[in-house]
Amino acid sequence: MSKALRITEIFYSLQGESNTVGHPTVFIRLTGCPLRCQYCDTAYAFTGGVIYDLEQVLKEVESHSASYVTVTGGEPLAQNACLPLLTALCDKGYKVSIETSGAIDVEAVDSRVVKVMDLKTPGSGELSKNLESNIQHLSSHDQVKFVICDRKDYEWSKDKVEEYKLQDKVADVLFSPSNEQLPAKELAEWILADHLKVRFQIQLHKYLWGNKPGF
Repeated sequence: MSKALRITEIFYSLQGESNTVGHPTVFIRLTGCPLRCQYCDTAYAFTGGVIYDLEQVLKEVESHSASYVTVTGGEPLAQNACLPLLTALCDKGYKVSIETSGAIDVEAVDSRVVKVMDLKTPGSGELSKNLESNIQHLSSHDQVKFVICDRKDYEWSKDKVEEYKLQDKVADVLFSPSNEQLPAKELAEWILADHLKVRFQIQLHKYLWGNKPGF
């Protein structure tokens, strides 16, 4: 398996999502994605990028002296070399997570890695790309995210949480309002009204830095 990686950016910031929100984290953003979600905020990572070998990536990560590393995209699992990267980061002792669309099989991901898997809602425009068989490969330290555009998405997400008993399967179920499409307060009120056992989240990095790449 090739260990060459096409990377859009490696940067040090605060984690803006998931249950480690606020922790200083090194982000490795791999280039390329087979999906085209209508709300995507990282379209700049669809093409381009720079080729790194594995040792170059590890050296860059080490320079930031962080405990947490997140591998993201695009869709990082679209590159075969993502798997050895994840294992190498775990072997170095980092707390590693991967942000994946769930459209690509996650079975081979190192078991030490926290998978933050995004189940695509109808409003994303990519509902058909969900590989729901991935749910069986999730463990108790993983997380499932729903980006919610409207009430229809909310009801669909509730149904999926119940269908797969996600609260019993993973560490956290994350409900996020789609930026500039659904007011965060509205989603928060729906969750409270229904007494859902989910984690509401907004994107901390957008609150702090807007849509600027590298943050």
